[in-house]
Amino acid sequence: MKKQERINKIIGILEELYPEPPIPLDHQDPYTLLIAVLLSAQCTDKRVNIVTPGLFALADTPQKMSQLEVSEILGAIKSCGLAPSKAKNILKLSEILVEKHNSIVPQTFEELEELPGVGHKTASVVLSHAFQIPTAPIDTHIHRLMHRWKLSKGSNVVQTEKDFKKCFPESKWEKLHLQIIYFGREYCPARQHDAKKCPICQWVTSPKKI
Repeated sequence: MKKQERINKIIGILEELYPEPPIPLDHQDPYTLLIAVLLSAQCTDKRVNIVTPGLFALADTPQKMSQLEVSEILGAIKSCGLAPSKAKNILKLSEILVEKHNSIVPQTFEELEELPGVGHKTASVVLSHAFQIPTAPIDTHIHRLMHRWKLSKGSNVVQTEKDFKKCFPESKWEKLHLQIIYFGREYCPARQHDAKKCPICQWVTSPKKI
C-alpha cells in the first residue's frame, strides 16, 4: 500500500471511530484552557479535570488569579505532578497577561511561549482548540503512533511535527490531534500493545515491528 493510501485509510478509520472527538480538558474559555493544558504536563487529563474546578472556583480569570498567593494556587493543584513550579508559573503568567496583554490570551506562538510554563506543545494546543488556528500539537501518543504507522522516523517531536504536517491536510490537524490521542489511549498504548487487535497496526505493520 502506498503512503498516501495508508494515510487516507488511517484518516477514514479515525473518522469512523471518533467523528466528534471532545477536547479532554474541561475549560470555559482560552484562559482556562491555557491553565488546564499547563497543568496536564506530567499529569493525566483525568486528574487535571478533578483539580481545575477547585482552582477556577478561586480564580478563573487572569485578574483574579494574579491576586492570589502562590500557596493558595498550590493548595488547589497539589495533587498534580510538578505542582510547586506550576503554581508559580500560573501566578506569574496571569500577572503577565494582566500587565502586558490586557488580560487576554495572545494568539501567536511567540507571545504564548514567552509565558512561564508555556512550551511549544501547550501553545499549539491553545492556538488550535481555543482559536482554531491550524497547529499540530505533538504529544507522546502522536509521536509514538506516527512512528508505528510508518509516517515518521523522527527521533524527536520537532521532526514528528514536520512529518505530521506533511502527511495530513491542514484542515484536519485540529481534529486529528484529538482523534489520534483517543486512539492511542484506547487501541494503541505504549505498553502491552497487541497489534493484531489494533484497527490500524494490524494492517499497517507487523507485530514483530511493534
